[in-house]
Amino acid sequence: MATRRDFPVLETERLVLRQLRAEDAGELFAYFSLDEVTAYYDLDSFEEPAQAAGLLASWQRRFDRGEGIRWGITLRGDDRVIGTCGFHEWPKGHYKAEVGYELAPAYWRQGLMTEALASIIPYGFEALGLNRIEAFIDPDNDGSRRLLEKSGLREEGHMRDYYYEKGRFVDAVLFACLKRTYAGKAKV
Repeated sequence: MATRRDFPVLETERLVLRQLRAEDAGELFAYFSLDEVTAYYDLDSFEEPAQAAGLLASWQRRFDRGEGIRWGITLRGDDRVIGTCGFHEWPKGHYKAEVGYELAPAYWRQGLMTEALASIIPYGFEALGLNRIEAFIDPDNDGSRRLLEKSGLREEGHMRDYYYEKGRFVDAVLFACLKRTYAGKAKV
């Protein structure tokens, strides 16, 4: 995995995906404190800024250990983080990783996350050597379902009581795409 100094910066038509920094904690706290953002997330809504700082530190540790990569999503010309996306649950011996993402609500339904995933999915296949990219979503999360389908991932199965989150068992729907069948299928 890359070292801190060579964290990959990815650019799209409207976005710059860059390394997260400690000073981004304020933006993360602002949207992770909203219940609509954490409704389908495996975290409770943040109540204090230190939680955002802890999440940033966790993502950085994963990157430093070669266990994942999480980009901060910014608009071109504006360095404020409006969301993040990246790969985690990365068992290298199996050439697969799980994609994760979130976006501040003010930026929902504008195609921004579709654009971000259209950048990181090919990066995962080409630069990271992944063969399979997966995502697990709550069956009720229609926005994530549409995003993943637009991004070239296909539903592979519904797993009952797959996670225990926020005091209850929740189902998960598995989406995935393979390197050999992806070939830039994202519909940006």
